[in-house]
Amino acid sequence: MRIDLDDLTGRGQLLLARTLNALPDAVVARLAGDLEADGQRVDPRLALILQSEERLRTDGEPTVAERRASIARGSRVAAGLLHVPVGSVRDLTVRGGGGVLRARHYAPEAGQGRPLVLFLHGGGWVTGDLDSHDLPCRLLCKHADVHVVAVDYRLAPESPFPAAVEDAVAAYGWALDHAEELGADASRIGVAGDSAGGNLAAVVSQQAVDAGIQRPAAQLLIYPGVDASQARPSKSLFGEGFLLTRAAMDWYVETYAGGTDRHDPRLSPLLAKDLSGLPPTLVETAGLDPLRDEGEDYAAALREAGVPVVLRRARGLVHGFANLGGIHRPSLDETVAMIGAFSALLDSPPR
Repeated sequence: MRIDLDDLTGRGQLLLARTLNALPDAVVARLAGDLEADGQRVDPRLALILQSEERLRTDGEPTVAERRASIARGSRVAAGLLHVPVGSVRDLTVRGGGGVLRARHYAPEAGQGRPLVLFLHGGGWVTGDLDSHDLPCRLLCKHADVHVVAVDYRLAPESPFPAAVEDAVAAYGWALDHAEELGADASRIGVAGDSAGGNLAAVVSQQAVDAGIQRPAAQLLIYPGVDASQARPSKSLFGEGFLLTRAAMDWYVETYAGGTDRHDPRLSPLLAKDLSGLPPTLVETAGLDPLRDEGEDYAAALREAGVPVVLRRARGLVHGFANLGGIHRPSLDETVAMIGAFSALLDSPPR
């Protein structure tokens, strides 16, 4: 009999997460101690999650396959037992930059005439897929009452930069062409993404405006990476011990972009020469995230360019919190609140 060690590890992590969730608050507080960073108190249950993650970290550089397996396993654990019902879910295919891409359509309960949001998952352009981000897509569909099309764009190193950009832009074009077939309002098509997906969503909006095609009705950029050309203070402040490490960030960018000029706006959308005319934007950052400062700098740059911007900083939360809703209630609450704010942008009259 063959034992699947990866599955065994995942089951152990899920059991640990459930056990931590079941502990009384007083016990959790004693186990976690007081963790503070940059003037922010870390919720004790999150502190225990971070501590358990650190203990599971192994020495040496993981391979691409190991990183992908870890993300897949971790997303199953983080979703926990949380089930978010929506109107319907079905797999389909969309047009990509180099061929056909897998995608998934989440339809809201009363789907006719509601906006459509193209969702681009995070994972450093190297990891992540439709399953790893099923929970945030369901939450977006349910709490914004929108259609969501999540796209499985090509990943590095097999398909390095700019393949992911080409796929994201082509998928947005597909959404423009097929929104009505999905039962959505073709005049209100938004883009959203977390981390690397937030980077791609920002680039899609810029390229739509540059090309003179229908711009997104709104964009949701969740702790996005928007400037690969320089490190900001948050990258040092939170570069260890808060899930996403500085070393991992550097590895992801190098694996994806290699020798690409780090000032290329398709990689660093913050550095685009002209940000005017972009759609209303919600930028959501996490207070304990290495990417926090560049996301907030992008919000400031958009505002300076005359773009309507809502900036939310989730104090005391970490990079990836939108995926943690099944095991950490404050992360779930913040994700739902963020989606509510984005829904208001989508439903506002065009500007």
